[in-house]
Amino acid sequence: MRGFFYVLPNKHGVNYLCRMTAIIRPIQPSDNAELATIVRNSLAEFGANKPGTVFYDPTTDALYELFQTPGSFYFVAEEDGKLLGGGGIFPTNALPKGYCELVKMYLHKDARGKGLGKLLIERCLQWAKENGYTHCYLETMPELKQALKVYELFGFEYLDGPLGDSGHFGCDRWMVKKI
Repeated sequence: MRGFFYVLPNKHGVNYLCRMTAIIRPIQPSDNAELATIVRNSLAEFGANKPGTVFYDPTTDALYELFQTPGSFYFVAEEDGKLLGGGGIFPTNALPKGYCELVKMYLHKDARGKGLGKLLIERCLQWAKENGYTHCYLETMPELKQALKVYELFGFEYLDGPLGDSGHFGCDRWMVKKI
């Protein structure tokens, strides 16, 4: 997919049309190092680079390999050959039947606020539904305030505790959405 228009509200509540020329595509092996940098820089930027998060998860350096797992998929956004970020769906261990997890949803700081994150979430949820999932779960942190707002806008609801076994004990906000 190349180029899209997105309607976004500005700080005055007035909608405007945003045009991006990003390509949304499946992850490739050559994306690993740059995506790992985007993930870790994003977490560090918001003070969320703590133990028990993807910051220290060794799979962050091998996302292509991780997303070869059956029932998973990872979308990458790029523009003019530069990676902007990505997000994926993963069948996290011990989730209830029909559940998947929205994972590794990070954007380069220059790509935020343009609707790209929303587009990636839409694509992830669409892929999950088309592949038989009924619910989408996610784990996050209070430091990622803007992400929490976006998840709420998508209809994710807060849970009292974690589902499944992601191994990310540093995340203390858990949400789920019926898809």
